Amino acid sequence: MNFLYLKNHILPLFFLLPGILGILSFGNASIPRRYVAPAAQLPGTDSSQWRELIRMDPTFILDIRYASTRNFVGEKIYDCPKCYLRPAVAEALLEVQRALRKKGYGLKLFDCYRPHPAQWALWKKVPDPTYVADPRKGSMHNRGSAIDLTVVDSKGKELDMGTPYDFFGVEAHIDYVGMTSTVRANRKILQDLMIAHGFRTTRTEWWHFSYTRASYPISSMVWDCP
Repeated sequence: MNFLYLKNHILPLFFLLPGILGILSFGNASIPRRYVAPAAQLPGTDSSQWRELIRMDPTFILDIRYASTRNFVGEKIYDCPKCYLRPAVAEALLEVQRALRKKGYGLKLFDCYRPHPAQWALWKKVPDPTYVADPRKGSMHNRGSAIDLTVVDSKGKELDMGTPYDFFGVEAHIDYVGMTSTVRANRKILQDLMIAHGFRTTRTEWWHFSYTRASYPISSMVWDCP
């Protein structure tokens, strides 16, 4: 390459290069970068905060009514049937299950932890604090420390408790005087063991028990479904 060609064709490019780069830089600065939203975080089930009961003992029978339409509102509230409880509550219920199994019985669970949004759904259907906790205060279910349940025999058949689950009437009250001796004995099996392991009864619902040895905040955690 001769000197004359270098002078006339190549050297001018060196003087123009800073300007070209400046134009390109300015142009890029005027083009906003595409915003990439952070990945959505699914609600977690922290093992230090929650236990899935069936994983602790597969002999529990689940009949989570609010994951179906077989409930007093006639609507599906949960996406899938799972039973989560706070660790201490789950451990206490596990002890109840073990004690029952020694006698040839077991537990069937109708409801466990209930996410706070689900409490609002129930309240809209039955805004009566006698049967549904006001979601503004929250329920023990919303805290993961309440369980709705019954006792089954060795073949999985429910013992006669006098009324079905979620029956709104005096016959479901634990102090109902008109219950038969069989119903009274069956309820006593459940109540005695639950109370012995730290739970208390609810006067209007023979199936409902709340844990008394610890307190927990209201939660909106929602479990994953397949």
